[in-house]
Amino acid sequence: MNPTIVLVGRPNVGKSTLFNRLTKTRDALVADQPGLTRDRHYGIGRVGERKYLVVDTAGFDPVAKDGIMHEMARQAEQAIAEADVLLFLVDGRAGLTPHDEQIAARLRRAGRPVLLVVNKSEGMDRAMVGADFHALGLGEPLVVSAAHGDGVRQLVDIALAPFDDAPEDDDADAGPRVAVVGRPNVGKSTLVNTLIGEERVIAFDMPGTTRDAIAIPFERQGRHYTLIDTAGLRRRGKVFEAVEKFSVIKTLQAIEQCNVAVLVLDAAQDISEQDAHIAGFVLDAGRALVVAVNKWDDVDDYRRERTREDIARKLNFLDFARFHYVSALKAEGIGGLLKSVDAAYAAAMVNLSTPRLTRTLQAALAKQAPPRHGVFRPKLRYAHQGGSNPPVVVIHGSALEHVPASYVRYLERTFVDAFKLQGTPLRIQFRTSHNPYAEKG
Repeated sequence: MNPTIVLVGRPNVGKSTLFNRLTKTRDALVADQPGLTRDRHYGIGRVGERKYLVVDTAGFDPVAKDGIMHEMARQAEQAIAEADVLLFLVDGRAGLTPHDEQIAARLRRAGRPVLLVVNKSEGMDRAMVGADFHALGLGEPLVVSAAHGDGVRQLVDIALAPFDDAPEDDDADAGPRVAVVGRPNVGKSTLVNTLIGEERVIAFDMPGTTRDAIAIPFERQGRHYTLIDTAGLRRRGKVFEAVEKFSVIKTLQAIEQCNVAVLVLDAAQDISEQDAHIAGFVLDAGRALVVAVNKWDDVDDYRRERTREDIARKLNFLDFARFHYVSALKAEGIGGLLKSVDAAYAAAMVNLSTPRLTRTLQAALAKQAPPRHGVFRPKLRYAHQGGSNPPVVVIHGSALEHVPASYVRYLERTFVDAFKLQGTPLRIQFRTSHNPYAEKG
C-alpha cells in the first residue's frame, strides 16, 4: 500500500506550498494569508517509481471549541488518524510559538511517526534556524524551503525510508472524475459527504465554507470514483476577495478536468442567472452533466411546482441531462444519482463506429438536407469520431462553412438520439475538402 504523508501545522507555515512541491502540481491554493486551506486536500507524490499519498490540512488549532476553526481542526484530526507519517511544519522565520507547542503536544499523543519540518529557511543558516525547535522534543528538526525546494528531496527520502520494502498499490482504474458544482450554500459538501458515507469535507451553514476544489477518491459497489467538491461560484461582481477569485479559477479548472459535473440547485430558492451561468460553464467545457435539485424535503408542493417551471424555462438548454430531486442531508433520492453519473460517463467516453456514424449522417441528410447557400448546397459526405469527453463527430465534405447553426443543432440531436447518448453534450466539427483545380484556369 502506498504510504500516506500528512502535512500539519498552524496557519501560514507553508503546508500548501510543500504540498504543491511534493505533488508537482498547483492543486492547493497558495497565498500569503493565514487560514487559506480549510479541507483535507489529497494528491499523489512520486520519487522515481515510488508513489505516496500526500494530504494537506487546514491550519490546526487543537484547542478550538466551536465555529469554523473547530471544523477545520476536526478535518485535521481525521487526517492525522489516517497518516502513516506526519510532517509537522513550523515557520523558521517566525521562530517557536505557543501555537506550535500546542500542536506538538497533540501530535505526541497521536501514535504516529512525526518529522519536525522547519520551513521558510531560504537564505538563512540552517543550524541556527532549527536550534529553537529542539525544545518541542520531536527529534532533529529538518530545515527546508518548500518555496525553493531546498532540502525537500532529503525530507521525502527520510519520510519514506520505513516503507521501502512495502508493496505498492497497483494502478487501478480511477473511474470517472465527478465535479460537484453550484452556487454557495446549496449543499454541495453535504451531498459529497452523503455519497461517500463520511464527513470528508466541511459542511457548515455559511456560504463560501469550501474555498478549494477537494478531490476525494472513493469506491461504491466495486466501482471507483473521484469526487471533486468545489467552491461555490458567485456572480463576478460579488467576487471581492483575492482568495475567492482563486476559488472561482479552481472551480472552473475542476469542471475542465472532470468527466461528469453534478450541478447542485437549491429547491428552496428560485433558479437564478448564476445557476444558468454555471450550467453554461459545464456546457462550454463539453462535460457530461447530472443535475441534483437539493433540499427537496424542505419545500411544499407549490414551491416544487414553481421549481420545475423555473427549470423548464431557465435551464431548457440542459435537456440532455438527467435531473434528480434529492435531500442530501437526509440521503433521500440520491440512490439513482450515481447511476446517472455512470450513464453520463459512459456516454461521454463512448466509441462511435465510422460506418454507423456515416449511415446516421446519410439518414439525416435524406430526412432534411442542409439549406442552400446561393446556388450551391453544402455537401456532407461521411463522418467519423474525432474525440471523447465530449464525443466529437467530424464530418467531411465541401462548402461546410455555409452550414447554419440550426442545422448543426439538428445533426447533434440526430447523433445523440441514434446512439442514445444520455447525459453528455456532443460536438460537430466540419472538415472541408478543397477543390485542387479551383486556382487553375
